[in-house]
Amino acid sequence: MKTRPSGLESVTCWRAKFMEAFFSHVLRGTIDVSSDKRLCDQRFSPLLHSSRHVRQLTICNMLQGATELVAEPNRRVLETLASSLHTLKFRHLLFSDVAAQQSLRQLLHQLIHHGVVNQVSLYSWPVPESALFILILTMSAGFWQPGPGGPPCRLCGEASRGRAPSREESSLLLGSRRPRRDAAERCAAALMASRRKSEAKQMARAPPTTRVTRRSTQESLRAGGIDRKRELHPPATSHEGPGTRQPPSAPATSSASPSSSTSASKRAPASSAPQPKPLKRFKRATGKKGARTRQGSGAESEDLYDFVFIVAGEKEDGEEMEIGEVACSALDGSDPSCLGLPALEASQRFRSISTLELFTVPLSTEAALTLCHLLSSWVSLESLTLSYNGLGSNIFRLLDSLRALSGQAGCRLRALHLSDLFSPLPILELTRAIVRALPLLRVLSIRVDHPSQRDNPAAPGNAGPPSHIIGDEEIPENCLEQLEMGFPRGAQSAPLLCSVLKASGSLQQLSLDSTTFASPQDFGLVLQTLKEYNLALKRLSFHDMNLADCQSEVLFLLQNLTLQEITFSFCRLFEKRPAQFLPEMVAAMKGNSTLKGLRLPGNRLGNAGLLALADVFSEDSSSSLCQLDISSNCIKPDGLLEFAKRLERWGRGAFGHLRLFQNWLDQDAVTAREAIRRLRATCHVVSDSWDSSQAFADYVSTM
Repeated sequence: MKTRPSGLESVTCWRAKFMEAFFSHVLRGTIDVSSDKRLCDQRFSPLLHSSRHVRQLTICNMLQGATELVAEPNRRVLETLASSLHTLKFRHLLFSDVAAQQSLRQLLHQLIHHGVVNQVSLYSWPVPESALFILILTMSAGFWQPGPGGPPCRLCGEASRGRAPSREESSLLLGSRRPRRDAAERCAAALMASRRKSEAKQMARAPPTTRVTRRSTQESLRAGGIDRKRELHPPATSHEGPGTRQPPSAPATSSASPSSSTSASKRAPASSAPQPKPLKRFKRATGKKGARTRQGSGAESEDLYDFVFIVAGEKEDGEEMEIGEVACSALDGSDPSCLGLPALEASQRFRSISTLELFTVPLSTEAALTLCHLLSSWVSLESLTLSYNGLGSNIFRLLDSLRALSGQAGCRLRALHLSDLFSPLPILELTRAIVRALPLLRVLSIRVDHPSQRDNPAAPGNAGPPSHIIGDEEIPENCLEQLEMGFPRGAQSAPLLCSVLKASGSLQQLSLDSTTFASPQDFGLVLQTLKEYNLALKRLSFHDMNLADCQSEVLFLLQNLTLQEITFSFCRLFEKRPAQFLPEMVAAMKGNSTLKGLRLPGNRLGNAGLLALADVFSEDSSSSLCQLDISSNCIKPDGLLEFAKRLERWGRGAFGHLRLFQNWLDQDAVTAREAIRRLRATCHVVSDSWDSSQAFADYVSTM
């Protein structure tokens, strides 16, 4: 099938892995079952036979496979998947039609609400389709309402379809004074209704490339007779599912006030509007000199044109904000975080997933609002990953929703992974805000690639964050066990980092990437804080940091008798005074009996440094080091052979793992093989066949 598992993937059962890949290829049609008489036998179903081995299913492009799985001939296949599938992934999604979305709705209902799927991941969706994105989110959060004209779910049954919410569901959906609906469905319904009306009008009188502007959207709201303020308080019996059209017999909105009947009577029936095409992102027809309209030859060419040129970056800076401004205006009068909107009792709530991952999925304002609405009551969520989603100022809404979620009874969120190109907050202030909002968090991984505006106070238009997000008060004690931070360029505040560390007494693992301090004294202050307040710390990692001037601080770390694993990755340790520093480092390690692992990749150790490290395993050493990583350290075959001979001479038993990736062992293949043969008698060696000649020029240029 020409598929190869990822190198990071650990395959425990190759038969199950093969059957899982076989299922995906048959479902997508990349394997022609008609070419093999055994596979096209009427008494045998390839999908049914392999479905019980499927633990992970990927849906790509235009939702291929969703319609086939919900078809009646594959009913038993879907039932088997509901009991075996645990992870559902979406990759490179494109614009889809209404029929495909309806099939996906039924598929998610079966696999999530009536199945055992606990993880949903979205990858590489450059231009998310709002209706489809909101559908996936709301279904993952456990909300369900059958689409218009869709078949009823036979698993729900009449009793479950008409049942009242349980006590636990009522506490989430209903407030103390008035009915409360899922805010995502409320926001999605208003946005989708307004966008479809405006798109229908635009397509009736303009070329397909006309851009839906804020003015046209607001005009369509007024033309449709929608009063945004009355829209905020519909009766509890009205409902419109996210990303779906209302039936022609039902009005778009309803209101309890008598004055709304006049506007409703003037509203055109839904059946009179032309059927809109699937939601697309149209380009502006005006506002740019020389803009041209394009007469497309068909729907497929239009989709391809829009996808290629939008992905290429040909969109205006304010394009993402226009619909977002309409969304905020439609929610006028509500809290900025859009929490606490009126609710729908007609929607049902089923089981929801525990892990949500969004990788490279740009979130518009309305998508970010929807996500925040759902997060505020998503108590079953245990792990959340938001990677390069372009949140921007929406990070404040996210913090508000996480704070609301933390206050919910039964909140299970324990892991948060957040990374982005930019952040309106410096990373340390953002970390403090997250820790304050989620005191029960166990794992926090946060990375920002570029400095924020607040890192430059003199920047024009630099507005501060909400006062309740940033405060000078001390961080309360939290439950963090693992903290990973990737910093942008620029010096970081050691006191701010120390304040986070002081409040994290349960911290067991700390990783700092690309961290720069103003002076070695600031770095020493951080290390002293770790020694005094983080007594449970076991693993400490530094990556891409200049520690050439912090040799005394490095020795201080190696003398710490609580750490079990230390990593100095590309930290320029031996750039200065290597002849004096190496013996001091070896002496500190020989007296440390608790350190089990030392990782030194990318520090230009060389043959001389490797031979000096060999003394750590001498007879007079009390070191219990069992894992050593010396990858990318300019080690040559003759130095490695001498290192192996010294280990043999001291008679040291097997000490664990030795990693030798990307060293200069290809310069003398015979000597390298002899060295590795000798080393394998004392440890487990992991190496590779790296061509050092290609990287030599790069190495010289950085010397």
